[in-house]
Amino acid sequence: MNLEKYKIDLKKLVDEIDLNFVKKTIEKIKNVKKRNGKILIIGNGGSISTANHISVDLTKNAKIPTIQPYNDNLISCYANDYGYENWVYKLIKYFLTKKDMVIFLSVSGNSKNLIKAANLCSKSKIEFISLTGFKKQNKLSKISKFNYSVNSKSYNQVEAIHFIILALVVDKLVGRDTYGTNL
Repeated sequence: MNLEKYKIDLKKLVDEIDLNFVKKTIEKIKNVKKRNGKILIIGNGGSISTANHISVDLTKNAKIPTIQPYNDNLISCYANDYGYENWVYKLIKYFLTKKDMVIFLSVSGNSKNLIKAANLCSKSKIEFISLTGFKKQNKLSKISKFNYSVNSKSYNQVEAIHFIILALVVDKLVGRDTYGTNL
């Protein structure tokens, strides 16, 4: 692997970020807050780290209630009782209403558990957006009315861009990019 090419490829992906997607995501989240709803950010694998980090930032810094369902008890219980492909579906069914919104993170856009959950959101009139990668046309992007697809086949690069997009959203909602407990 050529490090310089990797850096160039990653910079290109950052430059390609659609700021209109970011702005519309911010508006959607503001609307959730206005209707006293909550946000669920959900993914698999490395996307869980992004979901956890952004969930904490949205709740703590942007003051927008965000569900953090990533604990071993909940996931293993739901996956054991309902099957792994159904655990996110059941989570949404039990915890979300029409006031809420889901942000799906899937590098491939083909994760069965997220596709099933997105279909539930559609049927239940729960607003959702998705961030995907690999191919622009994947199963999740076809279900989503509002999708951003990263043009890369690199898991880490796609996940990095998903994180950057969501960090931009949080910082814009907070109103600055420097904040913390001692500022």
